[in-house]
Amino acid sequence: MPRSRVIGTRALITGASSGIGAEFARQLAADGLALVLVARNAERLEAFAEELRAAHDVEVEVLPADLLTKAGVKAAEARVGASVNRIDVLVNNAGFGLAKPFDENRVDAELELLSMLVELPLRLTHAALAHMLPAGSGTIINIASVAGFTPRGTYSAAKAWLLSFSRWANVVYKRRGVRVTAVAPGFVRTEFHSRLATDAHTAPAANEPRRPAAFEHAIPDFMWLAALDVVRAALIDTLRGRAVSIPSLRYKVIVALAKLTPDVIAERVSRVGR
Repeated sequence: MPRSRVIGTRALITGASSGIGAEFARQLAADGLALVLVARNAERLEAFAEELRAAHDVEVEVLPADLLTKAGVKAAEARVGASVNRIDVLVNNAGFGLAKPFDENRVDAELELLSMLVELPLRLTHAALAHMLPAGSGTIINIASVAGFTPRGTYSAAKAWLLSFSRWANVVYKRRGVRVTAVAPGFVRTEFHSRLATDAHTAPAANEPRRPAAFEHAIPDFMWLAALDVVRAALIDTLRGRAVSIPSLRYKVIVALAKLTPDVIAERVSRVGR
């Protein structure tokens, strides 16, 4: 793996205890960055922090926080905005999906999804910019999805917002020293799909055993990406100042085709990944 894509000195990562968030933590720690790990499960966070400290001899702070609660969001927001041990790399990774169609979900569950995928990164980005802009440096990485390029319910709409927001922010703030990149992976072999929530109030805990989702068997092997490769590509694209990172050639082609596909067809195709 090529080193070093060092993009700062201290990174805060939400949803850091598993999947793409954990892989960002590993690769940034390998590059020597101090870390602040944010997730709901304190025990799992501390165990992961110990693993990173031992492997990379870096400072790792844990911030257990339920980001579906006001208290959890405020705690993360305060840490991002703190002037002591300043955060100069923010990775907005926390998220979840809903297994049921929009009309079968409670409206409060849909609103909690939007809170996690839209309001949370908006708040943390705003808090980060408050000290990144005066310093003239900083990096913000938002984990979006190729779903943001297709019509696919609330999740797709939220990721489309994150893509648009990141593109705008990169244009406006890169000239002031702050890079903003949205990462848009496709299917990644993590716990995400096996932990889809049927209700946001009962979203599976981070330490719940992995259960293969029914549709996973319907997705061809070549469509699956490894988190290691997704993060590696994301960090390279971020250093290059790209507003959007689409890991792998196969998904670059898929996104290009999606832009040319009528919505009615794109919606039918996208159902398999719900």
